[in-house]
Amino acid sequence: MVGVNKKQVRIGMIGYKFMGKAHSHAYRDVPFYFDNKVEPVLQALCGRNEEGVKEAAEKMGWLSYETDWRKLIERADIDLIDIVTPNNAHTEIAIAAAEAGKHVYCEKPLAMTLEQSKRMLEAVEKNGVIHMINYNYRFAPAIQFAKKLIDTDRLGKIYHIRATYLQDWIMDPKFPLVWRLDKEVCGSGSHGDLAAHSIDLARFLVGEFKEVSGIMETFIKQRPIVESSSGLSGKASSDKMGDVNVDDASVFIARFENGAIGTFEATRFAGGNRNGNRFEINGEKGSIRWDGENMNNLQVYFHDDEPGLQGFRTINCTEEIHPYAGAYWPTAHIIGYEHTFINLMVELMDGIDKGYSPSPNFVDGVKNQAVLEAVEQSSRRKQWVSIETIMQSASSTSV
Repeated sequence: MVGVNKKQVRIGMIGYKFMGKAHSHAYRDVPFYFDNKVEPVLQALCGRNEEGVKEAAEKMGWLSYETDWRKLIERADIDLIDIVTPNNAHTEIAIAAAEAGKHVYCEKPLAMTLEQSKRMLEAVEKNGVIHMINYNYRFAPAIQFAKKLIDTDRLGKIYHIRATYLQDWIMDPKFPLVWRLDKEVCGSGSHGDLAAHSIDLARFLVGEFKEVSGIMETFIKQRPIVESSSGLSGKASSDKMGDVNVDDASVFIARFENGAIGTFEATRFAGGNRNGNRFEINGEKGSIRWDGENMNNLQVYFHDDEPGLQGFRTINCTEEIHPYAGAYWPTAHIIGYEHTFINLMVELMDGIDKGYSPSPNFVDGVKNQAVLEAVEQSSRRKQWVSIETIMQSASSTSV
């Protein structure tokens, strides 16, 4: 039930599986934990399979459902379109939603290419709608606290970031050719799926990328054709094989505009790593470390600590002084992955209320896409690639 005297934002969400579940849960819990002036309403869920979307809508608390996203966008009772489809549908849906005057919240990466992402940004800006992209890891309290430490000069000048995002769920050669392994649907493999998160955190904490040099590799060249898939799992249809045309791993080095350097690795072939999203940042006055599998903790080191007591300390970022943490439980009663989505959507609702697009928005999505594309070009050309050059070379033809 919508709170008394609260403005409603009626959500129309397209897609309903892994990310659809995460987004739905977050919308429902925003008013439970936070006292926003704007409250999300789960108005309509959309999916191509009527039986599946109807069941999902009932389970997750949506008031209605559609099987055609175009009809969803046309509905007068929808204020915000939430896109949780595979990547190849992002551009068309986002542009249509913006042209219909709907606010747009989109899963990452923003698009298949930099050119597509620029068209999406043009559309939301031209039509004056609020826009955000789902880089949810920014909204872990430990990440937000790390940002405060950096912005208040506790680390001084930043020298290094080394970031890894390691998974292992497709190492079995018999794992089927799900959509995340099909370039026509996803655009890239571990690079766009995993490295995109590391790139966003680096931009958020360290600054803008200047140039990159990278390699990308596909270890398993063919896989069984998929019969059905859900989330990060799939079922093979037969012994028939199909070509894998995306990367299994990407590795790149980077220079930043502020002089920092970085190393980045994303792979789905790191055995024993289920969701190893990690980074370390080193500055002239101190360092920080974060591990997404232990997301409440931030490890901090300061050079000016007393000799003999120097070393990394572990800060459990669950006290009221830590961003967002005070909305949840008493100190050290930890929160989880799902709360990063809630915290992001609090900002989205506030942005709709006040008329601005909170970061990360489509501007961030375009800049992230430029780094992704630069690494891909570097891998093909075997040389450093400038982000500025990539941005200038990508056309931005309006629709």
